[in-house]
Amino acid sequence: MKRPFVELVGTGRYVPEKILSNADLARMVDTSDEWIVERTGIRERRIAGPSETVAFMSKAAAEQVLADAGIGPEDLDAIILGTASPDRLLPSTACDLQALLGAKNAAAFDVSAACSGFLYGLSMAEGMVAAGMARHVLVVGAERLSTITDYTDRATCILFGDGAGATLVRPVTNGQRGILAGYLKTDGTLAQLLYRPGGGGCHPPDQKLLADKGYFIKMAGREVFKSAVRAMADACDRALQLAGMTGEQIDLLIPHQANIRIIEATAKHAEIPMDKVYVNIDRYGNTSAASIPIALDECVRSGRITAGMNVMLVAFGGGFTWASMIVRW
Repeated sequence: MKRPFVELVGTGRYVPEKILSNADLARMVDTSDEWIVERTGIRERRIAGPSETVAFMSKAAAEQVLADAGIGPEDLDAIILGTASPDRLLPSTACDLQALLGAKNAAAFDVSAACSGFLYGLSMAEGMVAAGMARHVLVVGAERLSTITDYTDRATCILFGDGAGATLVRPVTNGQRGILAGYLKTDGTLAQLLYRPGGGGCHPPDQKLLADKGYFIKMAGREVFKSAVRAMADACDRALQLAGMTGEQIDLLIPHQANIRIIEATAKHAEIPMDKVYVNIDRYGNTSAASIPIALDECVRSGRITAGMNVMLVAFGGGFTWASMIVRW
């Protein structure tokens, strides 16, 4: 086990007030509450209003982190924002967040790793702090997936929700706590199983893009499920190996909230009982890069996470990307 270089300090989250229930969706597409719950574990999800942009939600989560950490926006050296649904393509949403926060001393950039984006961002922040490039790095995962979801496609519209979560990465102040291990992996050969066909430079906005709905998320559900189970298992194995730990030493597993069956398969593989697994997919659905930081904040504020606990974070997303991290709180 390596000596921790950085620790996570402070958490925050923001979820929109509007709730889209399974019953609501059943009035929009051919589905039912029973069908959705059985296959995904989702009962409702939050949907952002017109003013609840990714930057707006990120700011709300970030302000809670800064208050917890006892620092001001000007103390931030960097802002890393993981998102697959940026407010615009240029500049990055992290730049807009920097402006909203008044973090005048911070470099700011987005990370595009889909549902793994928050863990990718944490790993980048760890490297920046360990290299002496920064002291305080704000890491955010935020999504407004409702803007890129086709609500006539029952295979995808039942899954996604909006929200934001955040934390602060800084040098360790206590050698007993901090990030113990991290692992990142990608397989770009599987990209077309979960992707957005258009809207970028290869297929710029045009009438055809509007007609074929190419700007929405497309997913091959069965193939994605199989790959997610394998990738989440690999991520757990590698994090435990790097930390020199076993599943029995993990006090809490916080997985990406994509599908309850994936979560259960991941816990079983890691030999972590479900009473040590945090699940909130029933209330929020899949919020992509925001799912782990939202869950992390809920765990901290509810007392589910306390000092000295070993917490494993694991995610899988489009790309395909997957990632894991073990943190001693």
